[in-house]
Amino acid sequence: MTSKTLIDKYRVPAPRYTSYPTVPYWDQLVPAEEQWQESVSLSYKQSNGKDGISLYIHLPYCESLCTYCGCNTRITRNHAVEDPYIRAVLKEWELYNRIFSEKPVIREIHLGGGTPTFFSPENLRMLIEGILQNSVIHEHAEFSFEAHPANTTAEHLQTLYDLGFRRLSLGIQDFDPLVQLIINRVQSYEQVKQVTEQARAIGYYSVNFDLIYGLPVQSLKGLKDTIEQTLTLQPDRIAFYSYAHVPWIKPGQRRYTEKDLPSTKLKQQLYELGREMFTEFGYEEIGMDHFSLKTDSLFRAQNNGELHRNFMGYTHQYTQLMIGLGVSSISDTWFAFGQNVKKVEDYLAKIAEGKLPVFKGHFLSEEDLVIRKHILNIMCKGETSWAEPSANCESLSDGIQRLIPLVEDGLIELKDQHLKVTQEGKRFLRNICMALDARLWANQPKTTMFSMAE
Repeated sequence: MTSKTLIDKYRVPAPRYTSYPTVPYWDQLVPAEEQWQESVSLSYKQSNGKDGISLYIHLPYCESLCTYCGCNTRITRNHAVEDPYIRAVLKEWELYNRIFSEKPVIREIHLGGGTPTFFSPENLRMLIEGILQNSVIHEHAEFSFEAHPANTTAEHLQTLYDLGFRRLSLGIQDFDPLVQLIINRVQSYEQVKQVTEQARAIGYYSVNFDLIYGLPVQSLKGLKDTIEQTLTLQPDRIAFYSYAHVPWIKPGQRRYTEKDLPSTKLKQQLYELGREMFTEFGYEEIGMDHFSLKTDSLFRAQNNGELHRNFMGYTHQYTQLMIGLGVSSISDTWFAFGQNVKKVEDYLAKIAEGKLPVFKGHFLSEEDLVIRKHILNIMCKGETSWAEPSANCESLSDGIQRLIPLVEDGLIELKDQHLKVTQEGKRFLRNICMALDARLWANQPKTTMFSMAE
C-alpha cells in the first residue's frame, strides 16, 4: 500500500494521547475533593523523595487572539490582571503544600499559556520565588517557559535565567506574512533571531521553535522559506505540529473557512517537506511531531529509552506526580487526573474560598493503568510488550486484535507478545494507540471530538 493510500485510510479523528483515558472519557465531572487529595498524597509519598514532582503553571493572558490557537486563553491589554492572578496561583500552591508530608522536591517547572511573557519580569519573579520558597530544587531540575517572540525582552530572559530557567520555546508557526495575517500571529524573523541569540548569550542551553503545517493559505514555497529561515538559527528542538481545525471548540478559527485550508494532498506535501528538510539538516525525529539535534537532551532520552510524555508534551525525564496550577491546568497523580475550572473568574473565586479549583477528574481503573502503560510506551519508545494479555486485561486482548490490520499495512510488527512500530508507522502513532483505546471503542463518539490524524 502506498504512503498516500495509507494516509487517506488513517486520516480519521484521533486523540493526541497526552493522557489515557483521554479527557472526553473521564468518569467524574466533579471529583470529591477528599478523594482527589488522597490520590495526590499517595503519589507524593511514593515519588517525591525519589523523582521529585513536576509543576505546570498556566498563565492564560494574551494581548491578542491567535486564531489558530486551541489553548485556554483570556484576551486583554489590561496588565492589572497580573498581580491578582499570580497571588491566586501561589495560594493554590499553598493549598497543595498542606497535603504534602514534606518539602516538595521540584524536578520540572513549565510556564505555559496563553502568553507567559505577557507578565512582567517582576511578576514572574514573584511567582517563581513564591513557588520555590519552601521547596527543594532537584539536582537534575529543568525549568522551561513558552515565549512570544514579539514581547519577550532581554529582561524576561535574564530574570527567568536567574531563577533557574534554561529552556524556552518560541511560538513561530510560520514566517509567511499572509499566513501570519490570517492567523493573527505576527512576528518577524529579526525578532525571533534577536530573542534566540539573547537567550543563548545569557546561557540558555535549549531553544525550541514551534512550527505548524496545514495552516490557512499556507503554501509549499512559504513553508520552505519558513523552514530555511528556521534552520539558519539552528534551534535545539523543533515541534512540527499538524494544525487542528476545531472551530466548534475554538470559535476564533471561524475567521477563515475550510476553503482556506490546504487540501489533504497539499497538507501531506507540507509535512513531507518539513520532515525531509529537518532530517537533511541533522535533526532526529523524536516520538510524534518533534525533532531535535543530537546534542539535545530529548535525543539522548529517546536513545536511552527514557523519553516521557505528559500534558506538557515530551520530556527527557519522568516524574510520577505532576501538579497543574492556574486556570484549566491538569494535574496527574498517575492514579488520577484532575482539571481546574476553565474560567478565570471561577478560578479566582474558588481560590478565595480556600478550595482547590479542580472541577473534573478521572480515577484510573486497573484496566486503565494497563492500557495507559502500553500507550505511553508506544508514544515514547515506539514499542511495548505484554504477557498473557487475555488473562490480565480483556480489553487489551481486544485492542491487540484491532491491531491486526495495522500489521497488514506495515505500520507495526507483532511478535511474541511484543509490538514494534515500523519506520512507516511512525507517522501513524495516534492511530496505533487508538486501536488499544478501550474507552473510545466502548463508547464511540457521536460527534467529532478530536482533530484529524495525518
